[in-house]
Amino acid sequence: MNTKTEKTEKARPSSTGMAPRPLATPTDLTAQEVQAVTAAINPLIADSIALYVKLKNFHWHVVGSHFRDYHLMFDEHADEILASLDPLAERVRRIGGTTIRSMGHVQELTRVEDDDDEFVTPDAMINRLIKDNLHMAKQLRSAIELTEEKRDMPTNDLLMELLDATEKRIWFLHEISQGGENME
Repeated sequence: MNTKTEKTEKARPSSTGMAPRPLATPTDLTAQEVQAVTAAINPLIADSIALYVKLKNFHWHVVGSHFRDYHLMFDEHADEILASLDPLAERVRRIGGTTIRSMGHVQELTRVEDDDDEFVTPDAMINRLIKDNLHMAKQLRSAIELTEEKRDMPTNDLLMELLDATEKRIWFLHEISQGGENME
């Protein structure tokens, strides 16, 4: 193996999310606390990336009488999720962990299902997004509990804001799923 390859191999972060020495930001959190927080946050980042792609897919492919409303809402939700990615990843780095490095890493960590169907009805889009956002809310609540336990209150505060935004998306999607015809 040549020297350049050896350096590249050594510079790769471990699967634990702990940073190699040059990237290990000093923190008063223990290595175990950093590892636990990193292990909770990175799947959230991966899920957010996957949900962002799904929302853009639905934004581009929605049809029907509510086209404009859904088209705009999917774009707003996608923008909101995209805006959350950098703060989450930077929190991981700030405490000395490493974060998402590639699409392969996203695929390894995400639990949001791909949506490769050629055509999805608007109702199915809404239902799939409710399911995905409920998954995100559950993961956020677990991460909030963990970050509180591991003394990482700045990450905890960020996660609480993201949970509130996720619950708002669920609320909007749920209300849309109710239809409106013959409601009594």
